[in-house]
Amino acid sequence: MGLKLEENRGYPLDKQLRSWKDIVIEPLSKLDDDAMTRVRQILMNGIETEALRFSHAAHRMNPHIQHELAIIRRVEQHQATTINWLTPPDQSPLETTIAYEQVAIEVTAAVAQREPDPYLAQAYRFGLLEDFDHLYRYSALMDRLEGKDANNILQSYTDILPGRPTMVEHRHPIDDIRTPYEKSAADPLTKLHALILVGGEFQTHDYYMNIGPLFSDPLARQLYAEIASIEEQHVTHYESMCDPTESWMEKWLLHEANEVYNYYSCAEQETNPRIKALWEQFLDYELGHLQVAMEAFKKFEGRDPMQIIPSVFPDPLPYQSNRNYVKSVLAAEVNLSANGTAFVDRSQEHPRSVHYRNQLNASGSPSEAVAANYIWTPGTELNRPKYASKAVHAAKGAMI
Repeated sequence: MGLKLEENRGYPLDKQLRSWKDIVIEPLSKLDDDAMTRVRQILMNGIETEALRFSHAAHRMNPHIQHELAIIRRVEQHQATTINWLTPPDQSPLETTIAYEQVAIEVTAAVAQREPDPYLAQAYRFGLLEDFDHLYRYSALMDRLEGKDANNILQSYTDILPGRPTMVEHRHPIDDIRTPYEKSAADPLTKLHALILVGGEFQTHDYYMNIGPLFSDPLARQLYAEIASIEEQHVTHYESMCDPTESWMEKWLLHEANEVYNYYSCAEQETNPRIKALWEQFLDYELGHLQVAMEAFKKFEGRDPMQIIPSVFPDPLPYQSNRNYVKSVLAAEVNLSANGTAFVDRSQEHPRSVHYRNQLNASGSPSEAVAANYIWTPGTELNRPKYASKAVHAAKGAMI
């Protein structure tokens, strides 16, 4: 049975202030913690930063709810800090990148399999194959720059294989806009799914934009630039699924409900007791935030908030490996592209996307260059043949 709102009012907003010692806590272990714990950590940081982004925009447009938004936003700023600061300090930016792509793959695959709207389920599968290829390209970059096996981060939950080639993912902006759900008819889960992916993809876009310029390797800088551009496409792709005629109050309710639903999903499945307690604490906080939003909705729109959000939340979003599902989607849909809001075979693309892509790739493709002759094989530099051979020669030279 899903979470019932009438039985869970959460923690009072005026008691949610924490100290710095409570805000900045012990980080995760890069290798000892389960990869799905890190998936939850990264996703929830994206969910929180999306809530902050929306709250700031709403603050500028709605003078009558600025006080409520400002108070909740400050609490969520500190929640986002706690979650983001769980990142292991010995986890390199490239290792974190691998983890971000694992989040995109496993979360999008879970959403695609549960989405009740066939068109939107197709849209999630479409984005899934593109993020799947990004993981492959970044794994090749990790092999090139650090000599590391990306599976040390992935822990065999996620395959390292080519997806829809990043080189052909570039589309004209018009061809990344999707048909939105209809707010009065859409399943509540449909609305939550769209916000989950908006938060996750926006976070990934911003991370790549900030991290990319810090690399000294020219190909790494180009690869981050290329994939950051695709992530912007993905934000457009997912945010256009949301009904643009929803009022500010409706969207605020949905954002708060989305946070509740995702903390609930995390708390139900977390295997690390310390992190599980954190998810439970923040679930109580978000239930309190939702109560404030529901009261504001009643006051200013004069409607029952249960017209917008479910009184009983759906079963938790599953955190699990989706390897077989991803392979089946890859086999069936790798050649798809988009023409306007429709998904079509690549041969039916609009000329505007062909021209756009040709211009971007006129001097070559970083994603193709980085993966040239790369095939993932298990192991690190200590036991892979090409590195082992070099190590033997170096050792012999040192002995002379």
